[in-house]
Amino acid sequence: MKWADKPYHSLDYEMKLRYGEKVYRLTLNGNMTCPNRDGTLGRRGCIFCSAGGSGDFAAPAALSITEQMEQQKALLLQKRPVHRFIAYFQAYTNTYAPVEYLERIFTEAIRFPDVVALSIATRPDCLPDDVLRLLDRLNQKVPVWVELGLQTIHEHTADFIRRGYPLSCFEDAVSRLRSCGIEVITHTILGLPGETDQDMLATIRYLNEMDIQGIKLQLLHILKNTDLADYYYETGFPVMTLEEYVDLVIRCVEQLDPDIVIHRLTGDGPGDLLIAPEWSTGKRNVLNRIHAEFRTQNTWQGRLYRKGDS
Repeated sequence: MKWADKPYHSLDYEMKLRYGEKVYRLTLNGNMTCPNRDGTLGRRGCIFCSAGGSGDFAAPAALSITEQMEQQKALLLQKRPVHRFIAYFQAYTNTYAPVEYLERIFTEAIRFPDVVALSIATRPDCLPDDVLRLLDRLNQKVPVWVELGLQTIHEHTADFIRRGYPLSCFEDAVSRLRSCGIEVITHTILGLPGETDQDMLATIRYLNEMDIQGIKLQLLHILKNTDLADYYYETGFPVMTLEEYVDLVIRCVEQLDPDIVIHRLTGDGPGDLLIAPEWSTGKRNVLNRIHAEFRTQNTWQGRLYRKGDS
Protein backbone atom coordinates (compact mmCIF):
# COMPACT_ATOMS: atom_id res chain seq x y z
CA MET A 1 0.00 0.00 0.00
CA LYS A 2 1.58 3.28 -1.07
CA TRP A 3 1.82 6.42 1.04
CA ALA A 4 0.30 8.47 -1.76
CA ASP A 5 2.73 11.22 -2.84
CA LYS A 6 4.86 11.35 0.32
CA PRO A 7 7.82 9.14 1.24
CA TYR A 8 6.68 8.69 4.83
CA HIS A 9 3.69 7.65 6.89
CA SER A 10 1.96 11.02 7.17
CA LEU A 11 -1.02 11.87 9.35
CA ASP A 12 -2.99 12.78 6.23
CA TYR A 13 -2.38 9.32 4.83
CA GLU A 14 -3.36 7.64 8.11
CA MET A 15 -6.57 9.64 8.41
CA LYS A 16 -7.57 8.86 4.82
CA LEU A 17 -6.86 5.21 5.56
CA ARG A 18 -9.09 5.25 8.64
CA TYR A 19 -11.81 7.66 7.56
CA GLY A 20 -11.53 7.96 3.81
CA GLU A 21 -10.76 11.70 3.86
CA LYS A 22 -8.57 14.41 5.36
CA VAL A 23 -9.33 15.22 9.00
CA TYR A 24 -8.69 18.65 10.53
CA ARG A 25 -7.62 19.66 14.03
CA LEU A 26 -9.62 22.07 16.15
CA THR A 27 -6.99 23.50 18.53
CA LEU A 28 -8.43 24.09 21.98
CA ASN A 29 -7.47 25.80 25.20
CA GLY A 30 -8.67 24.07 28.36
CA ASN A 31 -7.57 27.01 30.53
CA MET A 32 -4.95 25.01 32.43
CA THR A 33 -1.41 25.71 33.57
CA CYS A 34 1.70 23.58 34.04
CA PRO A 35 3.72 22.30 37.04
CA ASN A 36 6.66 24.13 35.49
CA ARG A 37 4.76 27.40 35.86
CA ASP A 38 2.60 27.18 38.98
CA GLY A 39 5.51 26.66 41.40
CA THR A 40 5.29 22.86 41.69
CA LEU A 41 8.46 22.42 39.63
CA GLY A 42 9.16 26.02 38.67
CA ARG A 43 7.59 29.30 37.63
CA ARG A 44 9.27 30.13 34.33
CA GLY A 45 8.25 27.15 32.23
CA CYS A 46 10.55 25.29 29.87
CA ILE A 47 13.28 27.55 28.53
CA PHE A 48 11.72 27.73 25.03
CA CYS A 49 8.08 28.06 26.07
CA SER A 50 6.16 31.26 25.38
CA ALA A 51 3.53 32.73 27.67
CA GLY A 52 0.96 30.84 25.60
CA GLY A 53 2.33 27.51 26.76
CA SER A 54 2.81 26.10 23.23
CA GLY A 55 -0.78 27.00 22.51
CA ASP A 56 -0.24 30.27 20.67
CA PHE A 57 -2.53 29.10 17.88
CA ALA A 58 -5.22 27.66 20.14
CA ALA A 59 -8.65 29.24 20.55
CA PRO A 60 -9.25 31.82 23.33
CA ALA A 61 -9.64 30.22 26.76
CA ALA A 62 -12.44 32.65 27.65
CA LEU A 63 -14.77 30.74 25.30
CA SER A 64 -16.41 27.47 26.21
CA ILE A 65 -15.06 24.35 24.53
CA THR A 66 -18.09 24.23 22.24
CA GLU A 67 -17.70 27.90 21.35
CA GLN A 68 -14.01 27.40 20.59
CA MET A 69 -14.84 24.47 18.33
CA GLU A 70 -17.61 26.31 16.53
CA GLN A 71 -15.32 29.29 15.94
CA GLN A 72 -12.51 27.17 14.52
CA LYS A 73 -14.87 25.07 12.43
CA ALA A 74 -16.31 28.23 10.87
CA LEU A 75 -12.80 29.44 9.96
CA LEU A 76 -11.96 26.12 8.32
CA LEU A 77 -15.18 26.07 6.35
CA GLN A 78 -14.32 29.46 4.86
CA LYS A 79 -11.35 27.82 3.12
CA ARG A 80 -12.53 24.32 2.19
CA PRO A 81 -15.23 21.72 2.80
CA VAL A 82 -14.46 19.89 6.05
CA HIS A 83 -16.37 16.90 7.41
CA ARG A 84 -14.37 15.39 10.29
CA PHE A 85 -12.38 16.83 13.17
CA ILE A 86 -9.79 16.05 15.82
CA ALA A 87 -10.44 17.83 19.12
CA TYR A 88 -6.91 18.90 20.04
CA PHE A 89 -6.21 20.29 23.53
CA GLN A 90 -2.95 22.10 22.85
CA ALA A 91 -2.15 24.88 25.32
CA TYR A 92 -0.10 24.12 28.43
CA THR A 93 -0.51 20.74 30.22
CA ASN A 94 -3.92 19.33 29.43
CA THR A 95 -4.18 16.70 32.15
CA TYR A 96 -3.07 19.08 34.89
CA ALA A 97 -6.44 19.73 36.53
CA PRO A 98 -8.97 17.92 38.74
CA VAL A 99 -10.30 14.85 37.00
CA GLU A 100 -13.90 16.11 37.28
CA TYR A 101 -13.00 19.19 35.28
CA LEU A 102 -11.11 17.16 32.71
CA GLU A 103 -14.04 14.82 32.27
CA ARG A 104 -16.38 17.74 31.67
CA ILE A 105 -14.31 19.48 29.01
CA PHE A 106 -13.14 16.31 27.25
CA THR A 107 -16.70 14.96 27.13
CA GLU A 108 -17.93 18.28 25.75
CA ALA A 109 -15.29 18.09 23.04
CA ILE A 110 -16.05 14.56 21.87
CA ARG A 111 -19.78 15.34 21.74
CA PHE A 112 -19.15 18.02 19.14
CA PRO A 113 -20.49 16.86 15.76
CA ASP A 114 -18.12 14.89 13.54
CA VAL A 115 -15.26 14.62 16.06
CA VAL A 116 -13.41 11.37 15.31
CA ALA A 117 -10.53 11.63 17.81
CA LEU A 118 -9.52 13.40 21.01
CA SER A 119 -5.87 14.51 21.14
CA ILE A 120 -4.45 15.72 24.45
CA ALA A 121 -1.04 17.38 24.78
CA THR A 122 0.47 16.85 28.22
CA ARG A 123 3.53 15.92 30.26
CA PRO A 124 4.48 12.35 31.22
CA ASP A 125 4.57 13.36 34.88
CA CYS A 126 0.95 14.59 34.80
CA LEU A 127 -0.89 11.31 34.32
CA PRO A 128 -2.13 10.21 37.75
CA ASP A 129 -4.18 7.04 38.01
CA ASP A 130 -7.57 8.77 38.13
CA VAL A 131 -6.78 10.70 34.95
CA LEU A 132 -5.60 7.53 33.25
CA ARG A 133 -8.87 5.81 34.18
CA LEU A 134 -10.78 8.73 32.66
CA LEU A 135 -8.80 8.54 29.43
CA ASP A 136 -9.41 4.80 29.33
CA ARG A 137 -13.19 5.37 29.58
CA LEU A 138 -13.13 8.06 26.91
CA ASN A 139 -11.08 5.82 24.64
CA GLN A 140 -14.04 3.42 24.57
CA LYS A 141 -16.16 6.18 22.99
CA VAL A 142 -13.70 7.83 20.58
CA PRO A 143 -10.00 7.21 19.93
CA VAL A 144 -7.87 9.10 22.45
CA TRP A 145 -4.37 10.22 21.54
CA VAL A 146 -2.02 11.47 24.23
CA GLU A 147 0.79 13.73 23.04
CA LEU A 148 3.83 13.62 25.32
CA GLY A 149 6.43 16.38 25.23
CA LEU A 150 9.71 14.46 25.34
CA GLN A 151 11.81 16.84 23.20
CA THR A 152 15.06 14.88 23.73
CA ILE A 153 16.36 11.70 25.35
CA HIS A 154 19.54 13.39 26.57
CA GLU A 155 19.38 14.25 30.26
CA HIS A 156 21.91 17.10 30.06
CA THR A 157 19.73 18.82 27.45
CA ALA A 158 16.57 18.06 29.42
CA ASP A 159 18.11 19.74 32.47
CA PHE A 160 19.14 22.76 30.40
CA ILE A 161 15.64 23.26 28.95
CA ARG A 162 14.08 22.67 32.40
CA ARG A 163 11.95 19.76 31.24
CA GLY A 164 11.46 18.70 34.83
CA TYR A 165 11.29 14.89 34.62
CA PRO A 166 13.70 12.03 33.83
CA LEU A 167 13.53 9.77 30.78
CA SER A 168 12.26 6.93 32.98
CA CYS A 169 9.09 8.98 33.62
CA PHE A 170 8.40 9.12 29.88
CA GLU A 171 8.93 5.37 29.57
CA ASP A 172 6.54 4.68 32.44
CA ALA A 173 3.88 6.98 30.95
CA VAL A 174 4.09 5.27 27.55
CA SER A 175 3.74 1.85 29.19
CA ARG A 176 0.71 2.89 31.27
CA LEU A 177 -1.04 4.58 28.34
CA ARG A 178 -0.48 1.64 26.03
CA SER A 179 -1.85 -0.77 28.65
CA CYS A 180 -5.15 1.10 28.12
CA GLY A 181 -4.87 0.94 24.35
CA ILE A 182 -4.33 4.71 24.09
CA GLU A 183 -2.26 5.95 21.16
CA VAL A 184 0.89 7.87 22.09
CA ILE A 185 2.35 10.71 20.02
CA THR A 186 5.78 12.00 21.02
CA HIS A 187 6.99 15.58 20.58
CA THR A 188 10.67 16.09 19.74
CA ILE A 189 12.55 19.34 19.14
CA LEU A 190 15.32 19.53 16.55
CA GLY A 191 18.03 22.13 17.10
CA LEU A 192 18.19 22.37 20.89
CA PRO A 193 21.36 24.17 22.04
CA GLY A 194 24.35 21.89 22.36
CA GLU A 195 22.83 18.92 20.55
CA THR A 196 24.58 17.50 17.52
CA ASP A 197 22.88 15.82 14.59
CA GLN A 198 23.91 12.48 16.08
CA ASP A 199 22.28 13.41 19.40
CA MET A 200 19.02 14.15 17.62
CA LEU A 201 19.19 10.99 15.52
CA ALA A 202 19.80 9.01 18.72
CA THR A 203 16.46 10.31 20.00
CA ILE A 204 14.79 9.01 16.84
CA ARG A 205 16.43 5.59 17.16
CA TYR A 206 15.36 5.40 20.81
CA LEU A 207 11.75 6.15 19.88
CA ASN A 208 11.80 3.31 17.34
CA GLU A 209 12.12 0.97 20.32
CA MET A 210 9.23 2.52 22.21
CA ASP A 211 5.58 1.58 21.76
CA ILE A 212 4.55 4.89 20.26
CA GLN A 213 2.18 5.42 17.35
CA GLY A 214 3.05 8.94 16.25
CA ILE A 215 5.74 11.60 16.33
CA LYS A 216 6.00 15.35 15.85
CA LEU A 217 9.31 16.73 14.62
CA GLN A 218 9.46 20.35 15.72
CA LEU A 219 12.05 22.93 14.72
CA LEU A 220 13.37 24.91 17.67
CA HIS A 221 11.87 28.40 17.61
CA ILE A 222 13.39 31.24 19.57
CA LEU A 223 10.48 33.34 20.76
CA LYS A 224 10.36 36.74 22.40
CA ASN A 225 10.01 36.93 26.18
CA THR A 226 11.44 33.46 26.80
CA ASP A 227 14.58 32.48 28.66
CA LEU A 228 15.80 30.88 25.45
CA ALA A 229 15.66 34.30 23.79
CA ASP A 230 17.84 35.73 26.57
CA TYR A 231 20.30 32.87 26.15
CA TYR A 232 20.34 33.42 22.39
CA TYR A 233 21.15 37.13 22.76
CA GLU A 234 23.83 36.35 25.37
CA THR A 235 25.60 33.55 23.51
CA GLY A 236 24.55 33.80 19.88
CA PHE A 237 24.29 30.01 19.73
CA PRO A 238 23.84 28.80 16.14
CA VAL A 239 20.40 28.07 14.76
CA MET A 240 19.94 25.78 11.80
CA THR A 241 19.73 27.08 8.29
CA LEU A 242 16.88 25.91 6.08
CA GLU A 243 19.28 23.61 4.21
CA GLU A 244 20.58 22.07 7.45
CA TYR A 245 17.06 21.51 8.75
CA VAL A 246 15.85 19.89 5.53
CA ASP A 247 18.84 17.54 5.55
CA LEU A 248 18.30 16.63 9.21
CA VAL A 249 14.57 15.98 8.81
CA ILE A 250 15.23 13.64 5.89
CA ARG A 251 17.76 11.70 7.95
CA CYS A 252 15.29 11.49 10.84
CA VAL A 253 12.57 10.16 8.55
CA GLU A 254 14.95 7.66 6.98
CA GLN A 255 15.81 6.25 10.40
CA LEU A 256 12.28 6.32 11.81
CA ASP A 257 10.25 3.11 11.98
CA PRO A 258 7.88 3.46 8.99
CA ASP A 259 4.91 2.29 11.07
CA ILE A 260 5.16 5.43 13.24
CA VAL A 261 2.81 8.13 11.91
CA ILE A 262 4.51 11.47 11.32
CA HIS A 263 2.16 14.19 12.54
CA ARG A 264 4.53 17.08 11.88
CA LEU A 265 7.79 17.74 10.03
CA THR A 266 8.22 21.33 11.17
CA GLY A 267 6.28 24.17 12.73
CA ASP A 268 5.80 27.91 12.42
CA GLY A 269 6.16 30.12 15.45
CA PRO A 270 3.82 33.10 15.84
CA GLY A 271 5.08 35.90 13.58
CA ASP A 272 4.80 38.54 16.28
CA LEU A 273 6.94 36.46 18.68
CA LEU A 274 9.48 34.77 16.43
CA ILE A 275 13.11 35.88 16.70
CA ALA A 276 14.83 33.05 14.84
CA PRO A 277 15.11 31.29 12.51
CA GLU A 278 13.28 33.77 10.30
CA TRP A 279 13.01 31.32 7.39
CA SER A 280 10.66 29.16 9.45
CA THR A 281 7.78 31.61 8.94
CA GLY A 282 7.21 30.08 5.49
CA LYS A 283 6.00 26.68 6.67
CA ARG A 284 4.63 25.68 3.27
CA ASN A 285 7.95 26.55 1.64
CA VAL A 286 9.82 24.46 4.20
CA LEU A 287 7.60 21.45 3.56
CA ASN A 288 7.96 21.89 -0.20
CA ARG A 289 11.74 21.97 0.18
CA ILE A 290 11.69 18.79 2.26
CA HIS A 291 9.55 16.96 -0.28
CA ALA A 292 11.60 18.24 -3.19
CA GLU A 293 14.81 17.06 -1.55
CA PHE A 294 13.31 13.63 -0.94
CA ARG A 295 12.56 13.40 -4.66
CA THR A 296 16.19 14.06 -5.53
CA GLN A 297 17.41 11.25 -3.28
CA ASN A 298 17.24 7.54 -3.90
CA THR A 299 15.38 6.99 -0.64
CA TRP A 300 12.08 8.28 -2.11
CA GLN A 301 11.07 5.10 -3.87
CA GLY A 302 12.50 2.95 -1.12
CA ARG A 303 10.09 4.40 1.47
CA LEU A 304 6.95 4.49 -0.63
CA TYR A 305 5.73 1.21 0.84
CA ARG A 306 4.71 0.50 4.38
CA LYS A 307 6.71 -2.03 6.33
CA GLY A 308 5.42 -5.51 5.47
CA ASP A 309 3.85 -4.52 2.15
CA SER A 310 4.84 -6.30 -1.02
